[in-house]
Amino acid sequence: MKLTAGREALLKPLQAVIGVVERRQTMPILANVLLVAKDGEVSVTATDLEVELVANADVQVDSPGEVTVPGRKLLDICRALPEDAQLKISLSGEKLSIKSGRSKFSLTTLPAAEFPTIEDISSGKSVSVSQAVLARLLEKTHFSMAQQDVRYYLNGLLLETGGNVLRAVATDGHRLALCEVQVEGGDAPEQQVIVPRKGVLELQRLMSGEGNLAIELGTNHIRIQLDGIRFTSKLIDGRFPEYQRVIPQDNSNALSADRGLFRSALQRTAILSNEKYRGIRLIIRDNNMVLQAHNPEQEEAEEELGIQYAGEEIEIGFNVNYLLDALGAIESDEVTLAVVDGNSSCLLREPGKDDCKYVVMPMRL
Repeated sequence: MKLTAGREALLKPLQAVIGVVERRQTMPILANVLLVAKDGEVSVTATDLEVELVANADVQVDSPGEVTVPGRKLLDICRALPEDAQLKISLSGEKLSIKSGRSKFSLTTLPAAEFPTIEDISSGKSVSVSQAVLARLLEKTHFSMAQQDVRYYLNGLLLETGGNVLRAVATDGHRLALCEVQVEGGDAPEQQVIVPRKGVLELQRLMSGEGNLAIELGTNHIRIQLDGIRFTSKLIDGRFPEYQRVIPQDNSNALSADRGLFRSALQRTAILSNEKYRGIRLIIRDNNMVLQAHNPEQEEAEEELGIQYAGEEIEIGFNVNYLLDALGAIESDEVTLAVVDGNSSCLLREPGKDDCKYVVMPMRL
């Protein structure tokens, strides 16, 4: 294997895939990236056995070949070289030689045949959306994913297709975020897949917000092609909760508030909430909301907020972080909050819109 490449040409694919290269590995080869040089381009592949990223670069291939080399070391070498540097890369024996100007590096390698790659994912169907649409779906739901929950199917994000709708749902058992968009090709069969947390976060990092992408859904994998990068992730094998049953249907006690003022009041009151449980009490009555918090040091905070509300008086407790996350995902100036009584979940959304919904379970204070 022998190739010549500009620093920038090689740096871009390395930066795109390096996110899945773990620093501490159970298998040494997973700290490596796979380089495959042929037909005037080099492909760079990285994997952690759950997520695989492949990025390509146009280079001058003098002699085709493939090998794996330490990913972070190769990236650091490219970063440290001058911007206009030309790299001459060649494989001799078990060492990869990199020459650029007066600099010379020699990296250890491992055989390409030992590198675990995902080839065919037996895709059953494909959904086409713009990057901006998928980025919005993930941005408005990802924060509700669980972290290291024993209910492993909650440690990811549900993507659901059906008809002309693409829907993302995330829940950690205490709150739920749902967002949906209309997509082209209105005869998509119904399918549910759970993308693991790391895959979701990596995908968010990769998206630039321009152009379209195709989402291929296989039985065990999801694959997305974007900006010359091929993203493949294993799916979580499990049954996602029936989320529709969690969304409150009774919106009789609905209040309307200024989102910015509500958020600021929550942030101030939260300063003196219990650091572990983050509980905050809302007392909702005629066109008025009182926010209260206290902590084990006997410190207290109280705020009053003017709202539009004409229902019964309700006293209810919530984890303030969950409310703040939901308010952060809502874009409108106003927010609608519906709650039946002090023991039921509340539903937050933009007034008059049903595409994004946020459910927060109450907590006892």
